[in-house]
Amino acid sequence: MYEKPRYRVNERIRIPLVSVIDEAGSHLGEMSSFDALTLARSKEMDLVEVSPNTRPPVCKIMDYGKFQYAQAKKSKSQTAQKKTETKGIRIGVRTDTHDLDFKKKQAEKFLSKGNKVKIEIRLRGREKAHQDLARKNLKDFSSSIETPHKIEEDAKRFPGGFNILIAPE
Repeated sequence: MYEKPRYRVNERIRIPLVSVIDEAGSHLGEMSSFDALTLARSKEMDLVEVSPNTRPPVCKIMDYGKFQYAQAKKSKSQTAQKKTETKGIRIGVRTDTHDLDFKKKQAEKFLSKGNKVKIEIRLRGREKAHQDLARKNLKDFSSSIETPHKIEEDAKRFPGGFNILIAPE
């Protein structure tokens, strides 16, 4: 997984010459790390190495505690994004029209909320001999859904029957 970068702060910056940016964002030029640290201390702030791979490394004068807080808040907001759920609807070869209408309304409700819908058709006993009929029923059911959607995974065989995955457009 992604590892957050570690910043060298104040006395941990051991490079003799650094490029310095002040708290307002203006470039102060290159100076010794000791002078830059003295300047940061005079402003009651920290010297933080923000770009260690450049030559000379870029250091910024800032409040390191506030910087860490902002970074934590930013990473937390990135992970708190809404994940789309996959809802499941199961039908059979002999499912009645009223039940299919009810399940169709359910699928439309799930799609309108932004969820993906996995439609399964179960085959039991002698129904397994009529796989072509099961595929046709599954295609008909998915095409009867009126909410705009796209087929993410076409009809796929699994041990108990077939399934199809649709997502909202």
